Amino acid sequence: MALDPDEYTADELGEELETLDDVDELQTVLEAEQAGKDRKTAREAIHRRLEALGEAGEAEGLEGDTETEGEYEETKEDVGDEAEGEEVEKVDEGDEDAGADDESAAEGEEEDDGLSHPTRDKKHVRALDGGEYADMWVFCETQQGELLEVSREMLGKARELMDQFEEDYGSEERVVAFLMGDDCEDLAEKCIAYGADVAVYHDDTRLERFLHKPYTEIAAHMARGQGTVESTDWREYDEPRYVLFPATNNGRDLSAKVQAELDSGLASDCSDLYIEENEVSNPVKTGEPGVKKTFEKVLHMKRPDFSGFEYSTILCLDNPGRDFHPQGASIIPGSFDPIEPDYDREGLVIEHDMELEDDWFRVEITEHDQLEAGIDLAGHEVIVCLGRGIADDPTRGMELGLELVGAFEDAELGITRGIVTSAYQFEGHVEEYSKEERQIGETGQVVAPDLYIAAGVSGAVQHKVGMDESDTIVAINTDSDARIRDFSDYYIEGDLFEVLPRLTAAVESGETRLEAVADGSGGDQQ
Repeated sequence: MALDPDEYTADELGEELETLDDVDELQTVLEAEQAGKDRKTAREAIHRRLEALGEAGEAEGLEGDTETEGEYEETKEDVGDEAEGEEVEKVDEGDEDAGADDESAAEGEEEDDGLSHPTRDKKHVRALDGGEYADMWVFCETQQGELLEVSREMLGKARELMDQFEEDYGSEERVVAFLMGDDCEDLAEKCIAYGADVAVYHDDTRLERFLHKPYTEIAAHMARGQGTVESTDWREYDEPRYVLFPATNNGRDLSAKVQAELDSGLASDCSDLYIEENEVSNPVKTGEPGVKKTFEKVLHMKRPDFSGFEYSTILCLDNPGRDFHPQGASIIPGSFDPIEPDYDREGLVIEHDMELEDDWFRVEITEHDQLEAGIDLAGHEVIVCLGRGIADDPTRGMELGLELVGAFEDAELGITRGIVTSAYQFEGHVEEYSKEERQIGETGQVVAPDLYIAAGVSGAVQHKVGMDESDTIVAINTDSDARIRDFSDYYIEGDLFEVLPRLTAAVESGETRLEAVADGSGGDQQ
């Protein structure tokens, strides 16, 4: 072999790889790296060089950037006999070197005093290989005995996806709601009305409030189909094909823990989903450079990237010899519309059976205070958002925004972080509208109304993340170069103190036609 990767640091190896143009030689270097130091950064550098030579790369035809979960995970099973859960692939008994390596590793662990490896007692559960997967599962979060709105939204989207799934693939798979709490059977039945075919619930008085450990253990237990025959005989597969969680504080927490427990991937904070096949040539996914492989029934999970101006499509694809299921996503509240509930709709309601360990409830809530209900901006048809453009007369600017809100039947007032962090002096009752609870953006609320009116808003990326899914965006600003112009449907160049009263009068009179005086290509506007 012309190039021994063990003789170079990862950075040095990256430079040396630029001199190699032979794919077979690069593959040999990759195998040597895996058999030697097995550094992730080094493997990535080799894969990048393979891609540069045209032998691997990302799949074509995806919107925005495309990522795949577990891209550089090795497929060789190495967890040994102590791993709990699914059965792992056995190492060939004839591989004496592998056996020797395992024995050496085991001897090294026995000699270890444990101080240098504080997590050595943890057992890694590998994903299945060639398992059976079906259905789309939806975690339906509850609060104070009610389903959260986002739970109903996800059920509606899941219903739409699985109806289309049956049409596309000719096989019927179900929407499965899963939830847990205190006295939640009625909520499980409500999930059926909102689109679920099956609702699996776990009742326990100790589950009234979200707790990390028991919620994770129960969810993973449900997903694996563990429990009594009575609670599991409705299904015949190993794990769900897909799973959705709400991108709430509790949902984000649970989604990460459950997907880690099931050894799969997670796309966080998604705003759109669709299911299609996908052809890839990445050798980590195909098993061989230069070979293309088509993955069917892939959940495409779209999310705004960190700039807020583009979207990435995340895929969770299997490796050769290792499956990544469920394909998981957390969903931004307000991204989808719930379906109209049908309380005559038939479905299975299953009570999950599992023994909960007392140790999972070591943390006990002895007292709590009920906070006043905050302002929920999601779900309104119209949002009027005010930004720093009110600086010349903050009180008057806030009053004008409220007057416009009042002209609509279902509208609410939002503000940007610029107002929250400003030192503006508000007089009278309008001061209560300047609080953080009305903030829209990355660190505030996420909304997707039919109409979003942004007055005096510059369009910072953090704000865009919070409102970009709005159906129609109307921006009012004196600055023709304001960033918000780039993603508005209508842009009114003008002073909000002059435009808002005229817009309010137009809404009240029913005459709200907007006449474009420019084509949006950068020419003059009035």
